[in-house]
Amino acid sequence: MQRLVILGGGESGVGTAILGKKEGYDVFVSDRGKIKEEYKNVLKHFEINWEEEIHTESKILNANVVMKSPGIPDKVALIQKLHEKGIPVISEIEFASKYTNATIIGITGSNGKTTTTMLTNYIFKEAGLHVGMAGNIGDSYAKMVSENSYDYYVLEISSFQLDGIIDFKPHIAILTNITPDHLDRYDYKFENYIASKFRIAKNQGSEDYLIYDADDEVIVKWLKENPVKSQLIPFSIKEQLEEGAFIQDKKIIIKTQNNTIEMTTETLALEGKHNLKNTMAASTAAKLVSIRKETIRNSIAAFQGAEHRLEKVLKINHVQYINDSKATNVNATYYALDSMKTATVWIVGGVDKGNNYKELMPLVREKVKAIICLGEDNSKIIDAFGNVVDLLVETYAMEEAVKVAYKIAGRGETVLLSPACASFDLFKNYEDRGNQFKTAIKNL
Repeated sequence: MQRLVILGGGESGVGTAILGKKEGYDVFVSDRGKIKEEYKNVLKHFEINWEEEIHTESKILNANVVMKSPGIPDKVALIQKLHEKGIPVISEIEFASKYTNATIIGITGSNGKTTTTMLTNYIFKEAGLHVGMAGNIGDSYAKMVSENSYDYYVLEISSFQLDGIIDFKPHIAILTNITPDHLDRYDYKFENYIASKFRIAKNQGSEDYLIYDADDEVIVKWLKENPVKSQLIPFSIKEQLEEGAFIQDKKIIIKTQNNTIEMTTETLALEGKHNLKNTMAASTAAKLVSIRKETIRNSIAAFQGAEHRLEKVLKINHVQYINDSKATNVNATYYALDSMKTATVWIVGGVDKGNNYKELMPLVREKVKAIICLGEDNSKIIDAFGNVVDLLVETYAMEEAVKVAYKIAGRGETVLLSPACASFDLFKNYEDRGNQFKTAIKNL
């Protein structure tokens, strides 16, 4: 019997344990921290052995294969030992894909991947396809594979999950964009992070597709120097293309294999240039699996975006409050500020992952009337923008930040939470941060 050891007893770990048990592995789950009660109950129900608050090496180094949670860096001594012993260390995406024959649409990128994943899934569902959505979003992919026999999976995939693949290959891969993010996990080398994202296409063949942003210089340059085997389908909002998706006369045009569809951009439910790109990517994927253009048109007109991503919360005294807590890097915040149409009070800050705030300077000068810092160390933000805006306030709790914003924002203006940073100093995660923001607004 093959031994499957799982490091991390969270959603993906427990999901993989269930699938491993079903497929006849001897399964063991080990977590350095505490395992949540709900997950322990699941492990007990399936009679899976587990330990918490320790990694017992003797129970781990005898594995045939190890699935590690994406949160565990490769640099950790235990992972190094596994590598030295030649034991494969893989991600949930790699493990689960071996046990499904579904057509996989894999979506990665620094920003926009959640919205693109949700929109792709929504169009597929509206078309009546039997589809599951998993990966970095929602339920565990492995658990889904153990319980369902979907025809399609739409997977949001992070670079950390791609680092743990060997044979995984999506039939359709989408690469939304690449901007510096998580560089602390990639030796602060941007090229390592780029290479990681491109692993999504590494096993693709000539019968597969890579949909990518042709306006993204990083992607275009990398593809020139590192050709892939899959069929390339670009999308662009800057230029018209021979093949792919582009804008012409306020219409989205998608040309693939001598077949063209047109859709007006005026009925899109999602606002902003970046959402135009997300819509083009999702619509192209839908077209490649032969979904009817009426279904695609109706879906993109009806779709309401992801929570915590440019989510309109409330209007109070003619001030619009917007929750963009999912913006955990500068590029995501760039998109948010770019889509602001009024003077903006910007709430920013958290754990900085090596941010360069200079890129935001023109937008801050043009749109931001005041900055409210929300983090334990705001020095970089103050250095960057202290002389640019008239008012910069430091706060250390969400309730306080929202109260200050309420005092500063005038009629017809916007309060935007778009932190450009990770959330782990004051909050559990970006969802917790966004939910606290929404609660504080409702309590005003």
